[in-house]
Amino acid sequence: MKRILTFLISAAVLLGADVTGTWRFQVETDMGSGTPTITLKQDGDKLTGNYKGQLGEAPVTGKIEGSKLQFSFEVSPAGDKMAVTYSGVTKGENKMSGTVDFAGQGKGTFTATKE
Repeated sequence: MKRILTFLISAAVLLGADVTGTWRFQVETDMGSGTPTITLKQDGDKLTGNYKGQLGEAPVTGKIEGSKLQFSFEVSPAGDKMAVTYSGVTKGENKMSGTVDFAGQGKGTFTATKE
């Protein structure tokens, strides 16, 4: 019985948390802060979803491996397309944190909580 329980716990840790759901982000950059909402759907290691925030609204694509994840989207806040990439780690089922890169033109950090 102990071996089965140990195996199940180990498998859960290796697989990481399911990030499917609506996430509230707090983003901090040198140019200010923002609070976007990102809805994610996880299918195996593939992520899809939608970004909605100060930069507009855009479809999200990415991947997750264990607790490490990366996703991105393109927006055109000033007319030119800009790729925004989030890279981070999950912390249990309801939290994540990491960095955000605004097409190499700016960087910041983020924390997020699942609704």
